[in-house]
Amino acid sequence: MTGLRMERPDLEGLGEIILAESYQIRTYTKGDETAWIEIVKETFPSSGNEWNTERFQRDFLDCPQFRPDSLFFVTYEGKPVGTTCAWTESPDEKKKGILHMVAVLPEYQGKKLGYVLCLSALHFFRENGFEYVKLNTHDFRLPAVKTYLNLGFVPEYTDDNSKKAWSIVFMNLGLKK
Repeated sequence: MTGLRMERPDLEGLGEIILAESYQIRTYTKGDETAWIEIVKETFPSSGNEWNTERFQRDFLDCPQFRPDSLFFVTYEGKPVGTTCAWTESPDEKKKGILHMVAVLPEYQGKKLGYVLCLSALHFFRENGFEYVKLNTHDFRLPAVKTYLNLGFVPEYTDDNSKKAWSIVFMNLGLKK
């Protein structure tokens, strides 16, 4: 498992947010902690169990840069089935956004919901004057990496290990570097 970094160098040319019938995008409302934790635990079984309401409170709600309108949910018939966050490293950051914690319940994966969630966060960043967006992911999350590439993110080559990891990812995706 190798960590990868990506960047969308600008926020131009974002596509339209289109959802299938019965799906909607909305932002955080008080009480969504339970749904968020469930989504993360089911999406990331190896690390998701580290999340509980106390950690959500500490790592999101208590952070000065947390904004309810930057934590997105995709719902199916009103039930939250996916989430992502338009995050910043500090409350004063106005230039660099971070696409954070993209997760979709396993039974809803493969329906382009992660794409729509990410696109919603990118629109949020653009509407709030940000210039570019970064993210961290892992080499085994090939569908996610493909989604990020389709959204205009590009790999960051930080050292020889990342160059090798990216080369393997592109090969596994059947793409040329």
